[in-house]
Amino acid sequence: MFRRAKTYVAAVCIVTGLGMALWNGYCYWMGYHAVQNVEAEGKKPASRQASRPQQAALPAKPKIGEQIGTLFIPKLSVSISIYHGVTEQQLRKGIGHYPKSALPGEPHNMVLSGHRDTVFRQLGQIGIGDELMVKTASKQFIYRVTKVRIVDQHDRTVLVEKPRPTLTVTTCYPFHFFGKAKQRYVLIARLVSAQ
Repeated sequence: MFRRAKTYVAAVCIVTGLGMALWNGYCYWMGYHAVQNVEAEGKKPASRQASRPQQAALPAKPKIGEQIGTLFIPKLSVSISIYHGVTEQQLRKGIGHYPKSALPGEPHNMVLSGHRDTVFRQLGQIGIGDELMVKTASKQFIYRVTKVRIVDQHDRTVLVEKPRPTLTVTTCYPFHFFGKAKQRYVLIARLVSAQ
């Protein structure tokens, strides 16, 4: 009887472990494939300068989970979908947009976040002077990175409003670290033009 109970418990543990491994593998696969390689489109500068705040590129406040656009990184030739919200459900599919931050085209600070081992696995290659482009259904916004920071995981300065249209991109750091990372890699970019 005791041996049968031990066998049952062992079987439950094995099945549970296998289920968790399959689920984690599926989540990783989804995030990894959320990054689309694209031609180096959009490298040409936009025609209109962004000297004043732009009108929002979205007609209404999006719902949590709704796709609001894509982030195109010309240096890496990749495009990644942006979803409104930063729960695991959104981060599994692509990049999350902090709901309390600015939307594309609005003044202040738009904050995007993604996993370092899937959608932002190459983000460490981006530095000062590189361009980041946020595309919505109706507009395209070009930002230039002005600052790269590494901050503590509890640092909330990345979420503060800015006087000018700004894009802040965050991910866990270091990139090649097994386990829960205690720091964040942060890119701060200024809006330079809009189309």
